[in-house]
Amino acid sequence: MKFEKEVKERWGNTEAYAEFNEKTAAYSKERFADINTGLEYIFRDFAELMKSGAEPNSAEAQALVKKLQDYITENYYACTDEILKGLGQMYIVDDRFKNNIDKYAIGTAEYAGKAISIYTK
Repeated sequence: MKFEKEVKERWGNTEAYAEFNEKTAAYSKERFADINTGLEYIFRDFAELMKSGAEPNSAEAQALVKKLQDYITENYYACTDEILKGLGQMYIVDDRFKNNIDKYAIGTAEYAGKAISIYTK
């Protein structure tokens, strides 16, 4: 994992980190690639919604946030609203995440972050 040391330092003592390690221990490289592709599709959908003019508080955007939360829970760890809120903030303030998400359309990270913030209020 590219950022494994940072992840372990920041979240190594959390239940989510332990669950992630347990859940993904048997994942092959191909399985991880498939999961990452699934996340990419979700962020592409956020970009498409944004470009369509849908507001972050729209039913479609909020349903997509729920889909993201469920996807993370299914494949990595229990993604509580609190964890999801932190992810949404990270998508906006951490340039690594922001640049990766914005490759679908400039502003996608901020759009997704706002939608997540609304969802987790």
